Amino acid sequence: MEKKEKVEDFSLPCTGGKTFQLSAAEHKFLVLYFYPKDNTPGCTTESIQFRDLHPQFVKLGGGIYGVSRDSLKSHEGFKAKHDFPFDLLADTEEKLCSQFGVIKMKNMYGKQVRGIERSTFVLDRHGAILRAWRGVKVPGHAQEVLDFAKTL
Repeated sequence: MEKKEKVEDFSLPCTGGKTFQLSAAEHKFLVLYFYPKDNTPGCTTESIQFRDLHPQFVKLGGGIYGVSRDSLKSHEGFKAKHDFPFDLLADTEEKLCSQFGVIKMKNMYGKQVRGIERSTFVLDRHGAILRAWRGVKVPGHAQEVLDFAKTL
C-alpha cells in the first residue's frame, strides 16, 4: 500500500479487552507500526521510543497502535512490562499484515523465515495512507514519524 491509497476498514482484538475498528477511530491521524515480535530487543526499543513520544502525538491529535502477530496474552505482558500508553493489536491471522504487505521472507541465523518487515504507516481520519516507511531502522524512527505528524 502506498501514499493516498485508502485502507480497507478492519477490526482486530487489542490490549485492554477491546476491539480496534479503523472506521471507529476518532483521531486526526493514526500511526500503525508493524513490528516482528514482542519482547525482542529492536521491537522493545522501537515501542519504548513511541511510548516516550506518545504525549506529543496526542497533542497533535494522533493515535498510536503497535501491530504484530503475537497473541493478546503476549501483547498484554509486553504492554504492562514497558508501561505503553497505547494499545497493541493482535494480528494472529495476518489479515492486517497481508493488507499492508508487510510479511516478507527474511534471513535469520542463516535460515529463511517468514516474518513482519518493520514498517510504519500514518493514516488520516478517513483511512488514507499519508506516509509509509518500510524496512524501518529503529534508531530515530519514532522521532521521524513525529516530525512528519507535525506537518499535518
